[in-house]
Amino acid sequence: MSPSPRRRDSAPPSSPVSARSTDIILESISDGVFTVDREWHITSFNRAAEQITGIPRHEAIGRRCSDVFRASMCEVDCALRGTQETGTPVINRSAFIVNADGRRVPVSVSTALLRDGKGRVVGGAETFRDLSVVEELRKELEGRSQVGDLVSRSPAMRELFELLPQVAASDATVLIEGETGTGKELVAKTLHALSRRRTGPCVAVSCGALPDTLLESELFGYRAGAFTGAMRNKPGRFALAEGGTLFLDEIGEVSQALQLRLLRVLQERTYDPLGATAPERADVRVVAATNRNLAEAVRNGTFRQDLFYRISVIRLDVPPLRKRKEDVPLLVERFVERLNRRHGKSIAGVTADVMALLMAHDYPGNVRELENILEHAFVLCSGERIQPRHLPPELVGPVARPAARNMGAVVRTVEAQAIRDALRRTRNNRLAAARELGIHKSTLFRKIRALGLSLPDADGRSAHGRR
Repeated sequence: MSPSPRRRDSAPPSSPVSARSTDIILESISDGVFTVDREWHITSFNRAAEQITGIPRHEAIGRRCSDVFRASMCEVDCALRGTQETGTPVINRSAFIVNADGRRVPVSVSTALLRDGKGRVVGGAETFRDLSVVEELRKELEGRSQVGDLVSRSPAMRELFELLPQVAASDATVLIEGETGTGKELVAKTLHALSRRRTGPCVAVSCGALPDTLLESELFGYRAGAFTGAMRNKPGRFALAEGGTLFLDEIGEVSQALQLRLLRVLQERTYDPLGATAPERADVRVVAATNRNLAEAVRNGTFRQDLFYRISVIRLDVPPLRKRKEDVPLLVERFVERLNRRHGKSIAGVTADVMALLMAHDYPGNVRELENILEHAFVLCSGERIQPRHLPPELVGPVARPAARNMGAVVRTVEAQAIRDALRRTRNNRLAAARELGIHKSTLFRKIRALGLSLPDADGRSAHGRR
């Protein structure tokens, strides 16, 4: 029987009406969707894809997908390539993309093949969902905050984290204060990464590592013939940091003569390379750091007051590790990951005994000392986890010598102190304390009973508000 006229005249699936309906659906969903041809050039890009990536559709279409997304899986584990090679779709694989602002955006990715009417593969389609909100919620539930490469559970550091984006948005000179090894350079790099100058260079110089004459030429550079042996022009750190950020570490060690030259740069935004006949412009944001009390140095006459006011338009204080012990487990996790990559090992972490020793230590060398301790242990450890015998002797000795202080007692002491500190900071709000410690409320109650801690009858939620 021949088909009816209605049947012959009905629109095929590829008709403009169907294509228009598909476009409307793709534009209305919240997941990013794009398609590529066999050469990996983007052929379609929906509105959600524009919003998540920050890249306009007209800039994305026609470009290779790896150039647009710069995803973590693009180079070595492309989801679409795997689907094209195996024919198996990818469902909700975790990854991240780098958006137009240079920010890493966590996403989940799914893929599928595109076929023509004869079943031949003509390209691929990928959907990706922005997981930024989910990631922030996960960090909140874990009791951690993160800005750039800085990570912490400490309320003191969270205050710093809240300031960093605001400070980074300006070009004001910043003074970062803190003891040696607290991570001042990492704070400076985070400021640069969050600023409008992030596409420019971030150049660091240690002012305490060089004698005055060498430091001057290192900062400002010199011209050929400026002194014996100066055969050609050499740009200084100010020139190398043009358009970006210059980090002056240990600025408290600079002599007063050089302090005067730095003051001129900050006031007039110009400097004179050695042997130059005309000043150079300095389009540089200066971030300085010190482990000294510069206000006291001003009173003693060893640091210029006018320079102090110039470099401390904004002052940031990085607390020592002994005042944020709750960050030790988090930092241990971060350093273990980094050292595994550096040493080509797969150490899972540290034992409970080691963590107790690390929590009991006061860290005069701060975060840098903790990293050095773990690197020492990495060299000696050949097993799955770092044991007390892998730690430096001076760390194990003072705790291990007294017979009465066995390792279990150390663990209980450290846990009890951490719980007391968290409850004190949250005004005995036990739910908030559990969140800060990164444990469940029932776990906190169980530990309080097991440790025999005496607590006020009233829960701080009544005065502090539910959190």
